[in-house]
Amino acid sequence: MPFVVRQNGKYLLVANYSSGRLPYFPILADGRLGEHTALVKDQGATGPNKERQEAPHAHWIVPSEGNAFVYVADLGLDRVMTYKFDTVKDPSGHARPKSGTTFVQNALELSPGTGPRHAAISKARNFRRFLYVLGELDSTITVLGTTKEGIFGGPIQKIPMLPKGFSGRNDAAEIALHPSGKFLYTSNRGEDTIAIFSIDPAKGTLTFVTRVPTGGKEPRHFAIDPSGNYLLAENQLSDTIVVFKIDLATGGLTSTGQVVEVPSPVDLTFVAAQ
Repeated sequence: MPFVVRQNGKYLLVANYSSGRLPYFPILADGRLGEHTALVKDQGATGPNKERQEAPHAHWIVPSEGNAFVYVADLGLDRVMTYKFDTVKDPSGHARPKSGTTFVQNALELSPGTGPRHAAISKARNFRRFLYVLGELDSTITVLGTTKEGIFGGPIQKIPMLPKGFSGRNDAAEIALHPSGKFLYTSNRGEDTIAIFSIDPAKGTLTFVTRVPTGGKEPRHFAIDPSGNYLLAENQLSDTIVVFKIDLATGGLTSTGQVVEVPSPVDLTFVAAQ
C-alpha cells in the first residue's frame, strides 16, 4: 500500500506485503517515479500463525508529521516500527533520504498472533499522539502512546472488535478515525460489521459503542467523507458500496438506503473538487 509523503508531495513510500521491503521513490516533475533512494526490509522473528506469519509482511506505512520518519505495521512480525531517515538536500532544496541509510529507530512487539494490518494516528494532544493498531488475525485494536519524536511508550490498551463468544471466521480489515477525533471505526470481514468506539480525549483509550452490519459481505475497506457526516462501506464479495449517515453526537451509523453497485470494491478515496 503506497503513501505519498505529505510534506511537498515529492516522494512516495511503498509497503510491499509479499517481500516486506519498503522502497522510497522520488516523484519527478512530470509525475513519473525516479529510482528509489532508500530500500529496507523488515527483519525479526515471525509470529505464531504458520499460514499468515511465515515471513515479514509489511502491510501499512505512513510518514510522520514533518517526514522525519515513517511508521510501519508488519503483519508477519507482530511488530509496529518507526524507521528514521538520514537526509540530504535534493536539487530543489527538499530533504530526501540518503541511499541506504534508513534504519529502525523503534520497534514495538505486539501480542503474538495479533497480525497488525493497518493503523490510525490521532491528532497531537499536548505534544502526544496515539496510534491505533488494527490486528487482522485476532480482531483487536491495540492503543499505543507516542512522543512527539514518534517513540512508542508501550501498549496502553488492547480491545476486541468482536462480541464475546464469537466463534466464526473473521479477518479485521480497515480502521479510521472520525475527523472530530471523538470516534474510531473498524471493519470486520466475517461478522461483516463496522465496530464503533468512542475515544477518551485525555487518555486516548477506547470504549466500545456498537457494531453495525454493513449490508453485505467482506467489508474490506470503508471511507469517511471529509465532513464527517457519512461513512461508505465497501462490501467486496457483495459488489456494493453502502452509504451510512454518522450521528455526530454518538458516532452511530444509520443506513441512508443508498447502495452503489461496484464490482469487488476494495478501496475508496475522496478527492477535492478542482
